Amino acid sequence: MSRGQVRKKLIFTQDNLKSAPPLSGRLLGVDLGVKTIGLAISDDLNSFALPLETIMRKKLSLDFQKISLISREYEVFGYVLGWPLNADGSHSGGCDRVMSFVDEMYQYPNLFGEKPWVLLWDERFSTASVEEMVDKSVDMKKHKAKGYVDALAAKVILDGALTALKSI
Repeated sequence: MSRGQVRKKLIFTQDNLKSAPPLSGRLLGVDLGVKTIGLAISDDLNSFALPLETIMRKKLSLDFQKISLISREYEVFGYVLGWPLNADGSHSGGCDRVMSFVDEMYQYPNLFGEKPWVLLWDERFSTASVEEMVDKSVDMKKHKAKGYVDALAAKVILDGALTALKSI
């Protein structure tokens, strides 16, 4: 497919989730940060999410290769990316970063398939809820350095999406 051709994208949000095709595999939760990418994976039945790992961002092509390897290992059907809206629900600069990431995913069909299934999930309170979950007696910097918070944030994002998907 030439760069000039438009590929139909399977990108959904909470607003149009009912129009999404049925799931036929696991989902990978993605908390896309500037320095890290937190990942979580759903179980085979898409009932719950487990924190997986955190990727230290280096270069987009390397990040994509790592995500693609994980996607193949877990037979991922689709991706749930945190959608960092402002507190009032408007789009933030982070939304532009996430959308650019998704647009780039579509440029690598060899890594993500011809039409990767993508759900943009409101993540406004995911990191705050994760920080509340983590024992306050433990230094948060240690957790952040080890990537716990980012993988747990991806889990919170994915859990929210899985709960919504069960109700449609």
